[in-house]
Amino acid sequence: MAVIEGQIEPLKKLKAILHQNGITRFSSIGEINDFINNYETEKSEISKKVENEIDKEIYQLQIDFDKYQRDKENLKNDVTSEINFQIKSLETQLKLTEKKSAKSFIHKILYYPKIKILNNKKAYLESNFEKIVREKTQSLEIKLCKIKESLDDYTTTKRDVFISQRCQKYSKELESIKNVIDSLRNLIAGAIGENSVIKEVQKLSDSFHLFNDFSVEFDPPIYNKKDDDRIHSIQIDHLLICEAGIFILETKNWSKQSLKSLDLRSPVEQIMRSSYALFVLLNSQSTHINLQSHHWGRKQIPVRNLIVMTGAKPKEEFKHVKILSLQELNGYITYFDPVLSNGEIESICDYLKEKML
Repeated sequence: MAVIEGQIEPLKKLKAILHQNGITRFSSIGEINDFINNYETEKSEISKKVENEIDKEIYQLQIDFDKYQRDKENLKNDVTSEINFQIKSLETQLKLTEKKSAKSFIHKILYYPKIKILNNKKAYLESNFEKIVREKTQSLEIKLCKIKESLDDYTTTKRDVFISQRCQKYSKELESIKNVIDSLRNLIAGAIGENSVIKEVQKLSDSFHLFNDFSVEFDPPIYNKKDDDRIHSIQIDHLLICEAGIFILETKNWSKQSLKSLDLRSPVEQIMRSSYALFVLLNSQSTHINLQSHHWGRKQIPVRNLIVMTGAKPKEEFKHVKILSLQELNGYITYFDPVLSNGEIESICDYLKEKML
């Protein structure tokens, strides 16, 4: 399986926008795509989903009620045993104290306060027995009452009200998510297209290294003689490094109508500009890439330009850029003879990682 580095740029933007809108249910493009395809089905099943949720909540409430009921009985028994033990202990102390008090008039005077205290404690426990038990078990009784109220609500006419309210809530939430997703259609289409390229490249061996959202800033900028301007930065959808060299992959998930649109920027111009800057970067004298020496001279790293159309594909051909469908991608890449060793590939990858930091 090919080695994948980094995350695609549309997915980064999508996650940021979804997070800003409080949407956290999606963790991948596949999940977003499933939501789009299954929206109407999910909407129609809200009522069933809510009823299942409520049934599960009733089941859990009954489990909790039984548990707290057992806990209350156990605590009640423990408290009862503890009070009875204290009463018996006080009775034992009273007998011993009264026996000492009966020895003489002075002993009677000396032990009178203690006997009174012991009698008062014993009387308090006996007269407040039930009250003490209730106080000790009060927190559990409150929990039981709350659960009982919830169970009563779920099993009366209020159940229909709960279902209706929760269905309305879920419908609004689902519609809100749908509205946000609809506003991001172009970004999602781009993400789906780039994600499909990743899945296709992953079918190749681990000698292939794919960099997603490869971005580099140039300081000083690179002079572009063709357009007589300077390139300050480039952003490439995917950069593939392998034995055959480097492939720049720009992905477009366009419809047939989009291919004819004059408003969309030409991907050919975009990739040619990035290709030139990357070629200069990789083959300059200051580049710290360890290439094996050749007796003919200094080797160059070949850079090939590919536009991968995951939707419609134009019939036209263009200079210096190959237009491929997704199904043609891997066959085209593996067609070329190897010119780089594993060590050279590793050196190039290390260098590109440094440039991206």
